[in-house]
Amino acid sequence: MSDIPTTFIPLSDLTGSKDEVRPDWVIGSVSSGIGPIPQISCDWNQSDKVGQIKARINNTFRMKYAIQAGLYAVGNPDGDSPVLLSANYKLSFDILRRELKTLNVWIIVLDTKGINVWCAAGKGTFGTDEIIRQISHLKLERVVKHRKVISPQLGAPGIKAHVVKKMTGFNIKYGPVLAKDIQKYLQDGLKATKEMRRISFKIIDRMILTPMEISLVLKQSWKYGLGILIFFGIMPTGILFKNAFVDGLPFILLLFVAILTGAFITPALLPWIPFRAFFRKGFLIGLLPVILLHYLSYKYGGLFNDPFLLASAYLLVPTLSSYLAFNFTGCTTYTNPAGVNKELKSAFIVYAITIIVSIILLVIYKLLIWGVLWNT
Repeated sequence: MSDIPTTFIPLSDLTGSKDEVRPDWVIGSVSSGIGPIPQISCDWNQSDKVGQIKARINNTFRMKYAIQAGLYAVGNPDGDSPVLLSANYKLSFDILRRELKTLNVWIIVLDTKGINVWCAAGKGTFGTDEIIRQISHLKLERVVKHRKVISPQLGAPGIKAHVVKKMTGFNIKYGPVLAKDIQKYLQDGLKATKEMRRISFKIIDRMILTPMEISLVLKQSWKYGLGILIFFGIMPTGILFKNAFVDGLPFILLLFVAILTGAFITPALLPWIPFRAFFRKGFLIGLLPVILLHYLSYKYGGLFNDPFLLASAYLLVPTLSSYLAFNFTGCTTYTNPAGVNKELKSAFIVYAITIIVSIILLVIYKLLIWGVLWNT
């Protein structure tokens, strides 16, 4: 029971090595009709906890946070034990196994290319073809006597249950939305309550996702900040650093304000912001700090004394905020691909207009500073 199959090679991406490794969450093996199967722990160790944090804030790490697809055992399952499906995104797998204490179940980990269940279902990697492939490859009919496989409810968009039934003989059952409800679902004979079917997306759920959204854009923000400094500093005689910093820093401040409103404030206040479309929500929230800074400039003097800069700020800041808020559609359970595509078409028109007009305003501002338009 304690021997680990020698062909078991998970988590090579995490270790940075392609050598065969035994992850610390594998604690033994369980015999089955197809040979020994890795037996996994339901407890998180320090590495799992650190991995969860890094996966929330580091996109490079997240994209490699994957385990080997295949069959795993929790407890000591046999031919009558339930079969659950999971993505091979390590955090999805961890959240599931943490809720399986005291149970004896099999887990089929699908090769979702390291993507979570919800996103993988939309992309098709957590879907019909991969389920059929794994069931056939694993010879699941030799592992269990029944013909049922339980999928997370959020995986449903990618699955054609009737095709899986036709090709493998296994019926797809849809479990609860949250892994914490899986034990009761199994105890009640694969029956889900209305609460188990309801998808909640509370403020804490949204806040967990915002660090990743913010970190992605911050990695690129230095390029835009540098571009702003060059734009404001460049003069016919060369680049004047005083102009670059005195005139450019307020716009850099607005850049970070737009990131804050689009990637943090809008997701946090999502249900309470008017409009259904995410890009409109982000645009509205992005307008508010510009209005505030406009008022402060009017009262105390500053950046918005120039009408062309004022007009461009009123367009660019809400546009960036809107774009970042629109990106959040991929993180929520409020949207579907058809709705996102429809929203994208409307958003693209708005973005094109605001960016083109802003560029024209900034060019006029620069020509006036240089004295070109004045001289003509």
